[in-house]
Amino acid sequence: MPLEYKVVETSDVTSEALEEILNEWTRQGWNLDTMQFAMRDSSKRPAMAFVTFTRSVS
Repeated sequence: MPLEYKVVETSDVTSEALEEILNEWTRQGWNLDTMQFAMRDSSKRPAMAFVTFTRSVS
């Protein structure tokens, strides 16, 4: 079955913001695929997060 992808980008990389993204999109029938972080050279905290979801296309 073919997959459809959804990528959500956020610069608010807090646990609350990521939970909100996860809950919002899984409620709509999307499945978490990956979560990637873009780091700053000068900080140990991520500057951005990219959350990828998939769902089957009928």
